[in-house]
Amino acid sequence: MTLPRTVGVFGGGRMGSGIAHAFLASGSHVIVVENDPEAADQARNRVADGLAKAHDKGRLGVPLQDAVSRLRTTTDPGELAPCELIVEAVPEDAALKAQVLALAEQRAPGAVLASNTSSLSIDGLAAGLAAPDRFLGLHFFNPVPVSDLVEIVTGRSTTPALVTRAQDWVVALGKTPITVSDSPGFASSRLGVCLALEAMRMLEEGVASAADIDTAMTLGYRHPMGPLRTTDVVGLDVRLAIAEHLAGELGPRFEPPRILRDLVAAGHLGRKTGQGFYTW
Repeated sequence: MTLPRTVGVFGGGRMGSGIAHAFLASGSHVIVVENDPEAADQARNRVADGLAKAHDKGRLGVPLQDAVSRLRTTTDPGELAPCELIVEAVPEDAALKAQVLALAEQRAPGAVLASNTSSLSIDGLAAGLAAPDRFLGLHFFNPVPVSDLVEIVTGRSTTPALVTRAQDWVVALGKTPITVSDSPGFASSRLGVCLALEAMRMLEEGVASAADIDTAMTLGYRHPMGPLRTTDVVGLDVRLAIAEHLAGELGPRFEPPRILRDLVAAGHLGRKTGQGFYTW
């Protein structure tokens, strides 16, 4: 199982930098595209810091300088031309993702394109592509370097051969693939958000504290992290956007609770802002 020699990542935020980290740690060259020079520098520092921390913990698996030397950040999408695979990792906005994917296809017409979307329709995103058969979802999980799962999402046009290649790439990254057909929320987001929304309703109704609700799942059901703490890690704004999308597609059982809307409106987005259901 061989990974692409050069991988492009469009977007260098938390998820994009984590995806870059995973491929660098497994031997690929990675090109991260960002909007402006400051964001590109921040993305490089984010990836390099993550690699250094993994190295210090003995988890990197390759020499640190070797991994860092294979990283390039840029503001020029034209530098994606040599990529075999380009992973879109921009915010969860369908119009933005479609724009980025179309641009990536123009700059690297032979590349496989993948979206890291956690809930948006793969077929919907493929509609603007010239070659939708070379497109699929690669849904990585946060934090990417230590997460074992990647959800491969197939669209109507995705070829079986590409699915097999993607499965092999995920295994080569040291992760486990699951393969699902395009549907609202796929498998992971649909189940995860469902559990998280019910936990929020329980908190809102005073059934138990956030810590006790989470402990019910970590000790009672052997979840590694409770649904409310997981929401803090993912980002309350991200959870809200996914829930609103699923409510529109699947009905009112995914309607976001008032507590989630209020926290997001107050700017309490979880770990990234220091306050969510927990104080970080």
